[in-house]
Amino acid sequence: MGQSGKGEKAVHPGTRMGHVHLRVADLERALAFYHGVLGFEVTQRYGDGAAFLSAGGYHHHIGLNTWESLGGKPPAPRTTGLYHLAILYPTRAPRSRMRCGGWWRRRCRWREHPTMG
Repeated sequence: MGQSGKGEKAVHPGTRMGHVHLRVADLERALAFYHGVLGFEVTQRYGDGAAFLSAGGYHHHIGLNTWESLGGKPPAPRTTGLYHLAILYPTRAPRSRMRCGGWWRRRCRWREHPTMG
């Protein structure tokens, strides 16, 4: 997956979030979600091992890597892992992208939780 081109839907440059680095089992799958569905721009790529993504031209808000997690399994229930990550979009537009991208989850329905996002 290359860097965002002019025809792609990019995340709104006014999107706000903290800085997070995530160990992922499958870099391409993670990029399909954070870039393809949510619209964060790929700012840098280190082969098959890491990628960095941002909103609004920042060097990166999200770091993804497989350095110690390639092919790993999700953590067991009631153990460590990512519990919460907030991404504040200035509009509600990304919601339709999440539905169309196949990432809609029953636990995170926008209609039931209108303050999410």
